[in-house]
Amino acid sequence: MYKSHFGLREIPFSITPDTSYFFLFASFQAALNTLLVAAKSGEGFIKITGEVGTGKTMLCRKFMTTLGPDFVTAYIPNPLLDPSSLMRAVADELEVPANQDTHQLLKSINHRLLDLARQGKRVLLCIDEAQALPLDTLEALRLLSNLETEKRKLLQIVLFGQPELDVKLARNEIRQLAQRITFHYHLRPLNKQEIQVYIAHRLAVAGCQQQNLFSRAALSMLYLSSGGIPRLLNILAHKALMLSFGAGKPQVGIRQVLLAANDTLGSTSLSSVRNWFSRLSLGLAALAFISVWIYLK
Repeated sequence: MYKSHFGLREIPFSITPDTSYFFLFASFQAALNTLLVAAKSGEGFIKITGEVGTGKTMLCRKFMTTLGPDFVTAYIPNPLLDPSSLMRAVADELEVPANQDTHQLLKSINHRLLDLARQGKRVLLCIDEAQALPLDTLEALRLLSNLETEKRKLLQIVLFGQPELDVKLARNEIRQLAQRITFHYHLRPLNKQEIQVYIAHRLAVAGCQQQNLFSRAALSMLYLSSGGIPRLLNILAHKALMLSFGAGKPQVGIRQVLLAANDTLGSTSLSSVRNWFSRLSLGLAALAFISVWIYLK
């Protein structure tokens, strides 16, 4: 593909969450700090929300790799499970035999958590795509969180989800769980300045030695086309590199980003960008007319 053309060791804009490309922009730094402080406090539920593609899974993986040896983590990537299946998934993550009835399984999980506590370990259960959790499974999570000693909780639960998770947690049936969320943070998209650093960071990690591989106009169009969503940024940048390679160009320009946006679902298309510029031009013209009218008056 385009790796040798641009002097890259690997593809820099994959949508697979790879923590070697983790980019600590302001919102991620704040979210990671929240997670680390909450984990050390050992109390209640933690909730991280963000729109589709804002990097929740990447943050989750980075968080788990940042924790020291005093922590044991369990990870559930697909939580669309009934209470019994969730319990078995948790048991499997904690190396507890899952071929038991629900009552005995809960006792075995409790014994395992007590054993880890005696070893000085804290246990965190990280659940990705938590907005998909059924209500009865959320209630089962609350019951799991009741496992505790006289001093602290035996299991801390971290929920990563889309904003729909907040809607679900606002329901009256699970208000007891919502009240136990002691730390929470909402991820925001990247701003224009962060996008420039983000693109440069990923290119550098991939081995790029070329300065300004993406032109300033291309970077601005990436911001307009992606809305600052990292997943969309990766898709658009990857396609733009392919188009530039196909045309034999040494640099990615605005045309390649526009063509990539027009070919990508969820991004701002070429026609939408044109409409945006048209509205901006009309607004500036109206402002100029008003200024002249006031001056003449």
